[in-house]
Amino acid sequence: MIFNTFIICSLAALGNVVALGPAAVNLRTAGNFAILAKTGVSTVPPSVISIPIAAIALTGFSLTLASNGESATSSQVTGELFAASYVAPTPATLSTAIADMGTAFTDATGRVNPNFTNLASGAIGGLILVPGLYKWTGAVGISSNVVIAGAATDTFIFQIAGGLSIAAAQQVTLAGGALASNIVWVVSGAVSVGAGAHIEGVVLGKTSITLITGASANSRLLAQTDVALQKATVNN
Repeated sequence: MIFNTFIICSLAALGNVVALGPAAVNLRTAGNFAILAKTGVSTVPPSVISIPIAAIALTGFSLTLASNGESATSSQVTGELFAASYVAPTPATLSTAIADMGTAFTDATGRVNPNFTNLASGAIGGLILVPGLYKWTGAVGISSNVVIAGAATDTFIFQIAGGLSIAAAQQVTLAGGALASNIVWVVSGAVSVGAGAHIEGVVLGKTSITLITGASANSRLLAQTDVALQKATVNN
């Protein structure tokens, strides 16, 4: 398979494609949620979401509780919403997912021997990012469009010790068949996706994740504090 100046091939008899990048991060049951937050999820309508906190922490959704009391629906969500105050087995399911989110964060932040360290001093706008493990000891900012390029089997882990911010109207896009599900942004600081901006990949946030008006995300937003959507769109 030929992609730009990179040639990805296999010497195996069957001609299988060799995957590039680190071992995938196992999200376990946290991967069942488009949005998962420990302290709350808030939205400014009309946000669109294709998704252990109490229902009171799900704000702005106009919830309709299911007849069995285990979940709720909202006009803004394709799927169901769950809260720790709903009836069993939902509280236990959410507790497990929150724990799995923490395990995935520890796994992703603990990866060693990065392929790239402090690339562009964190100012990665305008770059094409190839498969691999990336490590930044501070914040990362995206002030112009970024392309994540690789095959459908390739993996990417972006370890960020500070925050991650994407400027208004800037896009993180995919090329070469790369999949959002194989991309993990593991961020120890706050994550902010600016107005009209777009991000691809799983976001594992130690603190908050905020999508500002018109922003969008393709994959999952998993935060150890809160997720705030301001007229934003989340797909997975």
